[in-house]
Amino acid sequence: MGSGFVYDNEGHIITNYHVVAGVDNVDVALSNGDIFSAKVIGTDKFNDIAVLQLTDNYSDESLTPVSFADSSQIKVGEQVIAIGNPFGLSNTMTTGIVSQIGRLLPNQEIGFSIPNIIQTDAAINPGNSGGPLLDNTGNLIGMNTAIQSNVGEFAGVGFAVPSNTIKKVVPALIEKGEFDHPWLGISGTTLTPKLAEKFNLPKNFRGAVINDIVKDGPAGKAGLKGALFSSTGEIVSADIVTSIDNVPVKRIDDIIAYVSENKSVGDKVTLQVYRDGSVITVNIELGKRVTIN
Repeated sequence: MGSGFVYDNEGHIITNYHVVAGVDNVDVALSNGDIFSAKVIGTDKFNDIAVLQLTDNYSDESLTPVSFADSSQIKVGEQVIAIGNPFGLSNTMTTGIVSQIGRLLPNQEIGFSIPNIIQTDAAINPGNSGGPLLDNTGNLIGMNTAIQSNVGEFAGVGFAVPSNTIKKVVPALIEKGEFDHPWLGISGTTLTPKLAEKFNLPKNFRGAVINDIVKDGPAGKAGLKGALFSSTGEIVSADIVTSIDNVPVKRIDDIIAYVSENKSVGDKVTLQVYRDGSVITVNIELGKRVTIN
């Protein structure tokens, strides 16, 4: 069991991909108790988003679409409301605050991370996945997606996919069933003071270390290089990205978030890269992220 919310008056329901993974048809129970059959018409496993289409007859009066807020404007400390079906307890509402913004939520199963995740202390438990996270005026700022816990139950740390990501992805899922993610073809990590010192850089030098590149991927074709490692696994040399399109890069998260928010497949980005004591410019045409089944 999971949760979801009404996207529009055309019978589209939004939920998490992991709630409906592996199925084509589901039953949807509205808050008034009405139950409708629905089919899965679009999925984005990278952002953990799925779109359902009600297939039974329904009236516009039975559907109340959510109103979207601009998730880029939320602040840490703002009050939030989480609605869902934890442990099968329907229409449960919990409250809390925005604990942090801009988190990166790794997904080891698919090998990519979801950027700009909202962290909240509003209670989120199994069954809440796919439910709305609302601001104090009732507008959607995110979709409850995951918790961090050692026991499988809420421990004060919940995560939500931001509303701006949902707004960007869902129209494509409705139109063609999938979303094309722009892709650099790199893996990396945030430059630490220890690594900076190793490269004879100031301890407060900021950037993203490129650990590896995908062979024949966009970054590799443009000339970006993966790190060289010693026999003991220590980095000997590496490209360090310091900006993307003149936007400073302080963490690897900054690259992922910038591309996800601002770019599409086929767009170009310009990286400033520190390499072996010099700063070079690398221009990259973004490719389409490979879907991992």
